[in-house]
Amino acid sequence: MRLNDWQLAFEAYLLAGQPRAANELGDSLIGGPTLDVDTGLAIYHNAYLARLQEVMGTDFPTIWHWLGDEEFEQLAAAYIRQTPSRHFSLRWLGQGFAEFIQGHLIAEQGEPLAELARLEWAFTLAFDAAEAQVLTVPAMAVLSAEEWPLLQLRLAPCVQWLVCRYNSVAQWRAVKDQADFPDTGLLDQEQVCLVWRADRVCRYRSLSAQEAWALRGMIEEQWIFAELCAELAVTYAEGAALQAVTWLKQWVEEGLVVRSES
Repeated sequence: MRLNDWQLAFEAYLLAGQPRAANELGDSLIGGPTLDVDTGLAIYHNAYLARLQEVMGTDFPTIWHWLGDEEFEQLAAAYIRQTPSRHFSLRWLGQGFAEFIQGHLIAEQGEPLAELARLEWAFTLAFDAAEAQVLTVPAMAVLSAEEWPLLQLRLAPCVQWLVCRYNSVAQWRAVKDQADFPDTGLLDQEQVCLVWRADRVCRYRSLSAQEAWALRGMIEEQWIFAELCAELAVTYAEGAALQAVTWLKQWVEEGLVVRSES
């Protein structure tokens, strides 16, 4: 049996829901006086699944807390069966968990649980995202009067933008603080939550509707700074420029934005 064929047979055994070693694989192994081949293979099979379950619990601790050990293990096992690991790194194992939850559970439970999964996964994406030269306050200070009106921004690669309909952030925070876990509840209005990394630490905060609208305009509509001020003038009148600068300074201090050269 060639090494490549042996590896493929062993992989097929590990990924099987009901493990049964192919004859060629079983015949290639030698048991011991206290551990036969079938038992030894079963240990590997169980250990592999246990490691995948451990990764899911680490990536989605709030969902684990919400469901409890048994239900979380069943949900994670169903996900792993449907979406087995295809990457050499387990870091990507949970990338489809939110979509799986939404299709696997009834809407009443699946929608808030999927939103929570997206929130937890956002922290993983933010932590592992590529580095970028974010805009800084000193860099803003040297902008010329001609450059300010034409300033354009884009989000740093680590910034994750989530729209929350439920109190997912409060639930995540409760588990983080080891506080009482709140029941699921719909928010009065949808809320934008940003998750990002600064100084190797993941951070998050919710945006007001007005700030989210302004930042979305700068990023998606590619407003220049002058256009941001003009848009804000409808609501803030003479205070538009001050509000624009206040938000811009906060985005910069938090490490959210990169200067766009386009």
